[in-house]
Amino acid sequence: MQLKEKRQKRIRRHRHVRKKIFGTATKPRLNVFRSINHLYTQLINDTDGQTLCSLCTLSPEVKKELKSTGNITAAKAVGRKLAELALQKGIKEAVFDRGSFPYHGRIKALAEAVRAGGLKI
Repeated sequence: MQLKEKRQKRIRRHRHVRKKIFGTATKPRLNVFRSINHLYTQLINDTDGQTLCSLCTLSPEVKKELKSTGNITAAKAVGRKLAELALQKGIKEAVFDRGSFPYHGRIKALAEAVRAGGLKI
């Protein structure tokens, strides 16, 4: 499979998931992007087009406690810290946007850690 074709299929899956999900100020969208080495998350208010908070494996508060940034333990650490940040900002629930990635592995670990941290998804 060519790289261009693979990318187009990923974008198509992302559009399919994204058209059903919308974040508001009270219930923002928890967006997740996964690369080979890192995991990026944002809480987004789609009505205003505003990012309420964001966190990734490159953030200093997360990176200092990790040996490797591209595994399930890193995803759990990001999930716990993101839940703490959201609760500090008064956000108690969110809509989970996995993008084009399957709910498996690092994405699943992140979602479970966010739930364990107190944020309702």
